Amino acid sequence: MAHDNKIHMPGMFGGLMRYDEEYSSRFILTPTQVIAFVAAILVFILALKLFFPLSPVA
Repeated sequence: MAHDNKIHMPGMFGGLMRYDEEYSSRFILTPTQVIAFVAAILVFILALKLFFPLSPVA
């Protein structure tokens, strides 16, 4: 009797996808740009809170 000692590999990247090859976007952002954008939003929110503070209703 022959034993079935074959190794079955998962098909197509093992469940992982390469988005660079399958998806192209009009907006391509680097991680540095994303961090800078988030920091700019935080500074804007803090400036709004500084210049327009909410006063408690009396």
